[in-house]
Amino acid sequence: MAQIPVYVPAAVAAAVFFALGWVLARRRGERLHGHSTAACDRLFADAQKEATAVVKAAELSAREEAYQARARFEAETETVRRESRSRQEALDRREDSLDKKSSLVDQKEARLVQQEEDLRRRLGDADLVHAAAALALKQQTERLEQIAGMTAERACQTLMENMISEARHAAARSVQQVREETERSAKREAVKILSLAVQRYAAEHVAETTVSVVDLPSDDMKGRIIGRDGRNIRAFEQATGIDVIIDDTPNAVVVSGFDPVRREVARLSLDILVRDGRIHPARIEEVVQRSGEELRERIREAGEQACLELGLKNVNSELFPYIGRLHYRTSYGQNLLKHSAEVAAVAGVIASELGLDPKLARRCGFLHDVGKAADHEFEGPHAVIGARLCKKFGEDATVVNAVGGHHQDVEASSPYTYITAAADAVSASRPGARRESVDSYVERLEHLEKIAESFEGVEKSYAIQAGREVRVMVNHTKVSDAEAALLAEEVSRRIEAELEYPGQIRIMVIRETRATAVAR
Repeated sequence: MAQIPVYVPAAVAAAVFFALGWVLARRRGERLHGHSTAACDRLFADAQKEATAVVKAAELSAREEAYQARARFEAETETVRRESRSRQEALDRREDSLDKKSSLVDQKEARLVQQEEDLRRRLGDADLVHAAAALALKQQTERLEQIAGMTAERACQTLMENMISEARHAAARSVQQVREETERSAKREAVKILSLAVQRYAAEHVAETTVSVVDLPSDDMKGRIIGRDGRNIRAFEQATGIDVIIDDTPNAVVVSGFDPVRREVARLSLDILVRDGRIHPARIEEVVQRSGEELRERIREAGEQACLELGLKNVNSELFPYIGRLHYRTSYGQNLLKHSAEVAAVAGVIASELGLDPKLARRCGFLHDVGKAADHEFEGPHAVIGARLCKKFGEDATVVNAVGGHHQDVEASSPYTYITAAADAVSASRPGARRESVDSYVERLEHLEKIAESFEGVEKSYAIQAGREVRVMVNHTKVSDAEAALLAEEVSRRIEAELEYPGQIRIMVIRETRATAVAR
């Protein structure tokens, strides 16, 4: 008997297990299918019930919304109907009003037509009256021309000339009255401000001498200054450019020269030589050079110190030597540096009283004469030179104009120019500020009187109050009252053109009428 392989029983067992599993799975599937079908039927029945309920709820909601919409529509319709009725009533009332206005317009138009006809008729009557009046005026004009002996055009021209003359005369009186009132008030105010400025700046008199004298320990030193055959004095005068005057004055020599800075260098050098005792040409040149350098530094420090004392800020350092040089210059005996400081103080007070900037006014017043320190370096008036220096060293345009215009060399462009000129006049004309020699004083008075007497109609003139006032006596038969005012102006202009003087000069023209009768 043949032997059965081992895998055959295993395969048969597997097939049996597979068949048994398939049967069991099928039966399980059929049971599950039955359960699923029953569940689906139950779900379908429930869904039908829910759908029926939803449909009924939707129908009820739709009916409710339809009912509400109908109610809203009826309410809106009723509102529109009421508005339409009110608008219709308003339109009816407006139509009635327009009908009434139309009837009124028709009535007014009828009245206007009637009035227009009346106006045409009256215009025609007015034309007739105008023509008659023109004819009557022409006849009257012709008659007046015959009576007056001139034409109507000539009469109109004469009348216009008379009216123009009267108007000019009245205007001249008004202008003269306003001018007199303005001058009186301005003079009062100016005197008040200037007096206040002078009182607030109560400075000492600044008139100084310009003679430089060097004291000597003994008269024997005069011989050493002269040197053998005069070589020392010649070397000294050549090195300094200054004359040395040696006379009989005991223990003193005088240095003389037009340049005050060189004169000061000569004085310092001679003082050093006298104290040192070694006087010879080489030593003289050395001392003069060292004194010049020392004086230049001293001048620069003096300018800087003056600016600090006045509170002037941002002044260009190149301007300090010119300012310091003013200390060694005088005008009619008045020290220019002290004069500049005084002008600055007075200008500051005036500016404060006028509501302007006192710092700017002080700056203008202090620098107004800086051109006098460089007038030998440039050509032109010292005011123009000073303005050129201020502009060169970066000063403000207002300062430049005030410096250049304080003597009217350039046109004033700001009130600070007039303030500077006024302060300069106050400082120069106050008593004791300046001094002039007797000869020049007498010559100036004679020149004033000569200028006044050169005009026609002047009988005699008198210069009084140290030449600050000129009284002019005129012949009343040759000079009228109006011409007297004109004569005063002409004399003042002539004096301004021909003379140089500090301050101002007042011209008073006196016209007197005398009537004489004798009772017998």
